[in-house]
Amino acid sequence: MDFTDFRKSLSAPVPPTGASVYLQALWYDAQGKWEKGHELIQDVPDKNASWIHAYFHRKEGDLWNADYWYNRAGKKRPSVSLQEEWEALVEAFL
Repeated sequence: MDFTDFRKSLSAPVPPTGASVYLQALWYDAQGKWEKGHELIQDVPDKNASWIHAYFHRKEGDLWNADYWYNRAGKKRPSVSLQEEWEALVEAFL
């Protein structure tokens, strides 16, 4: 699957078959169901999940909490738009 295929999957009622938990969380976010994405990712104990978790808190406007999770992921809060960060996350996990 590439980025274009992932984007096309957003018109489906469920995430693509075989999508990682990371991509599922981002898929739900793109569906306007970021809380569902957050639920999927919040208890995954690795740096990748922490990066997505940080993005969700940034999107929520909770920058202190976002910065905590970016730090756990070994990242800095980006200065790009949320859409650009979402695209970078999808690309990273494809």
